[in-house]
Order: sequence, then C-alpha cells, then structure tokens
Amino acid sequence: MGGGGGSSKQKTIIRYAPYIETRHQSFLNTVYSARVSTINSSPFTDYCDIEVDDAFFGAGYTISSFPSLYDMFGKFMAGLDIEALWAQIFDDTVNSSVVNNLVSAESDLLEDEITQNALPQLQTGLRDLNAIMSSSYETGRALIRDTKTKLLSKFSADLRYRLVPIAQSRWEAHLNWNKLVIGTYSEIMKLYFSAKTDVDEINYAMAAKNILWPFTVLDFERAALGALQGATNSKADVAGASTTARVLSGALSGAAMGATIGGSISTTTQTGTGATTATTTTSYAGYGAIAGAVLGAAAAYYY
Repeated sequence: MGGGGGSSKQKTIIRYAPYIETRHQSFLNTVYSARVSTINSSPFTDYCDIEVDDAFFGAGYTISSFPSLYDMFGKFMAGLDIEALWAQIFDDTVNSSVVNNLVSAESDLLEDEITQNALPQLQTGLRDLNAIMSSSYETGRALIRDTKTKLLSKFSADLRYRLVPIAQSRWEAHLNWNKLVIGTYSEIMKLYFSAKTDVDEINYAMAAKNILWPFTVLDFERAALGALQGATNSKADVAGASTTARVLSGALSGAAMGATIGGSISTTTQTGTGATTATTTTSYAGYGAIAGAVLGAAAAYYY
C-alpha cells in the first residue's frame, strides 16, 4: 500500500533447545501435581504445643503457684540473726535429750559403784574400828558423795565440751544450706524462663509454619516457573541443606555441562500498518552455558 510514516513494533522471543523446554515443561507438571496434593496437607497441623509449666511443675501448676525469688530470699536470708541461730543450735546440741540421758546413765553407774563397793568397804573398816556410830562414818559417806558429784560434773563438762565443734559444724551447715536453697531456687527459675522462651518460640514458629504452609508450597512453584529466567533466590524452610546453596551449586555445575548447548533468538520486526513482517533468527553458542545454569538451578529445586 504506498509508503508513509508509521509506527514500529518489535517483539523478542527467547527460545532454548527443544529438549530443555520439554524438560522444563515436565518439571512444571511435576511441581503442579505436588502442589495440588500438598497445599492443603500441612505437616504442622498435628503439632501439639509443649507445655513447659506441666513439665516443670505438673499439670495445673504455673510459676505463679510458687514463691517469688525475693520472697524465698526473705524467708531464708533476710533478717537472719546468726547469733540467735548459734545460741539455738548450741543449746540443741550440748543440752539435748541424748546428752542428758548420757549424764543420767553415768550417774547411775557411779551410784551402783558407791552402793556395791564404796559404802560396804567404809562400813567394814569402821566396824573393825568399832566406830560405826561415830561421826567418822557420816564424814566418810559425805566424802564418797562429794567424789561422785565431782566425777559426774567432770563427765558432763567433758562431754559437752567435745560437742562444741559439732555445734559449730551444725551452725555452719545451716547457714550454707540457707544459701544453697536460694542459689538452687534461682537456678531453677533461670532454667525455667530460659526453657519457656525457647519452647514458646518453637510453638509460635510451628503455628506460623502451619498457617503459611500454602504460601510455602506456592513459593516453590513460583521458583519452578522462573527457573529458566535465572530465579535462583528462593526461601526454603525445610530440613536439610540450604536451598540457596543447592541452587548455586546446581547452577555452577549446569553451566559447566551446558557450555556447548546451542540456543537461538528469533526477532520479528513489523514496520507500519500492514507492512511486511521480517523474522531474523540468530544462534548464540553462549546460551548453552546460561541454559545449563538455569537447568542446574531447576534441578536443585526438583531433586
């Protein structure tokens, strides 16, 4: 139709080797099937939250069911009178019922010795002197009783003296025990809050993964759709090696293997309204490396 000014439109189509496009289409079909079967089947649905309070304290109890750290400190340490504590422990040790029973038993032994030996010998000696009814007999009996009192007092004093180090040890043990209770209580609370923070984080993470599961599946499909355009950055939230690391490794291996792959660019140019359309096809050997890279990336997602 005659010449004249007109608009110019150009469209560029990037094509790859037929077997690459076929493989990519098969890959997309596989991803589609996997997406349909898994998008509504979150593996996190049946996860049950871990209850830290039940593990630490038993069902029905919480941290508020127990005294606070400062309250516990107040019961065991604040206002503690170590002098009064020493007096109490000392009295409980040296004047205990066990000590009194030992002194009483020693008194009975001495009394038996006096009754069976000392007094009969005194009476026998004074009888030989015909002085049973004299004051010498009463004086001798008084001396024997005095000896008993001194021996019993010596025994009691010596026994209680030997118990003083034991009272000291009990006093120190009581103070250390108070300190140990506070330290242990503090460590338990520290462990509880540390564990609760970690477990709560896991519980919330599992809940978030369950809610975001459809988007996670679609994220993998999006990466598959863009595999041939070099979409190697994707978010993978599954166990195992990093997806990005696998994609990069696959891309590098694929680039090396695809260095000899041929590709082509078809350029169609249309000038003017109803103008003749010309198509130019140019081959580029360098596209083999690019295609190998994107296929390596796709394989990293696929396998």
